[in-house]
Amino acid sequence: MEKKIGEIKNELKAADESTLPVFVETYEKDERSGVQALVAKARKNIAALAKENQRIEAMKQYEKEYASYGYICGIDEVGRGPLAGPVVAGAVILPRDCKILYLNDSKQLSEKKREELYEVIMREAVSVGIGYATHERIDEINILQATYEAMRQAISKLSVTPDILLNDAVTIPNVDIKQVPIIKGDAKSVSIAAASIVAKVTRDRLMVEFDKVYPEYHFADNKGYGAAAHIEALKKYGPTPIHRKSFIGNFVT
Repeated sequence: MEKKIGEIKNELKAADESTLPVFVETYEKDERSGVQALVAKARKNIAALAKENQRIEAMKQYEKEYASYGYICGIDEVGRGPLAGPVVAGAVILPRDCKILYLNDSKQLSEKKREELYEVIMREAVSVGIGYATHERIDEINILQATYEAMRQAISKLSVTPDILLNDAVTIPNVDIKQVPIIKGDAKSVSIAAASIVAKVTRDRLMVEFDKVYPEYHFADNKGYGAAAHIEALKKYGPTPIHRKSFIGNFVT
């Protein structure tokens, strides 16, 4: 008895990289137009996965170059530009045979994809460290120094000591581990991309919580950045306790 097209469609939905070729082989001789459309879609998915694997392999260039160092840690931060909230740094050590696809600069990913990848990274990484510098600390020592502080804290939170750091563009002062600063590293290194995603999701979730406390500022939407609704609220209601005083001089007197 022939399988219904709906059942075959569900099979395709459940298929992964290893089972897609089997799906094509199983149904390519089924002459029903609906099944042929599903087979065409499966072939398209196979091609897309091959392209993604190729992209990810290219993003492992630095991990391959420095493989002799042992534990390789990617470092990135999120939140240097906002008017409110902390700056958050992520430090991620991925396994050598990391198979995670779709890693990229967190800004290039949808919120849904970032959330999905965050869960995968937290599950599969050798170790993850997260560091924070509060709005008070940013005002006290400036955003650059606060960013370095958050990065050092993230490194200190790792359960294993890295042998080399791949950093997104910066060299972190007062760190006794070899560092490799990579311009636009979150789009060139899987380790930095993973750190970027962890930092972004962590900070975004925090700002969603702040939105519940200060709903007038729409932090869930703008994450503390200077969006029109945020600036309007800032002018109307004044700063909240989480605003960076050193950042908002143009908007409040």
